Amino acid sequence: MYEFHGDKKRYFDMTYRVTRDHILPFIEQSISLNSNTRVLEIGCGEAGVLKAFLERGCFCTGIELEESRIELAKAFVSEERAAGRVTFLNKNIYDVDPEVDLEGRYDIIILKDVIEHIPDQARFMPELLRFLQKGGLVFFAFPPWMMPYGGHQQVLPGKLASKLPYTHLLPGPLYPFFLRMLGTPATGVATMEEIRSTGISIERFERIARDSGFTVARKQFYLFNPIYEHKFGLKPRMQWAWVSRVPFLRNFVTMGVYYSLRS
Repeated sequence: MYEFHGDKKRYFDMTYRVTRDHILPFIEQSISLNSNTRVLEIGCGEAGVLKAFLERGCFCTGIELEESRIELAKAFVSEERAAGRVTFLNKNIYDVDPEVDLEGRYDIIILKDVIEHIPDQARFMPELLRFLQKGGLVFFAFPPWMMPYGGHQQVLPGKLASKLPYTHLLPGPLYPFFLRMLGTPATGVATMEEIRSTGISIERFERIARDSGFTVARKQFYLFNPIYEHKFGLKPRMQWAWVSRVPFLRNFVTMGVYYSLRS
């Protein structure tokens, strides 16, 4: 496993810097931020994303299923939490009542590297409307399923299994068989199979967004995802415009996408 996945403080710092330098400027092309802006992050992890919004004076809420990650988030933004500017909720999003659990709706909802892990995205995405203010914005960042490491195989412990690109696209039972042949433990195979069941393409994302009542306010495709600068030393690079316009093909060579949606 890449060591930054185990070093939670380092991962917090990386996520914060990417949000400050890339995600915030992208979002601000569509909506202004001020001290009254309410931001909700679903799948907030250790709150690196929210830290950048807190620095801009926003009031923030993070929802996270893993309680251990919420405890780290509370420690990493302890000053802001003590000042009452950020709260956290350890609850399944389907069980959350925004009027009761969250004191109302939000101007911005953030899902960074989350949608590709959620089962039944067609059911999930309309749920976001329950949390969104009229005229609000939903931001998504995710790796298209068919990109070289869209299966998240880079987190596997085996050196070969973690470095071979596109192996997650092997059909049917060939992929788990291939992983086992490379010595991947049963837990690793199960994790990769779970990710395969939820991976999402650009075209499918846009179709679900449209069917859920959203329109695309802005989108941006990356050849090299901005976080790769902190993970691998690769400078962020936009996808070639002509590639971004070619359905299906763009999924294979686009390492990350940003979307801003409006209802």
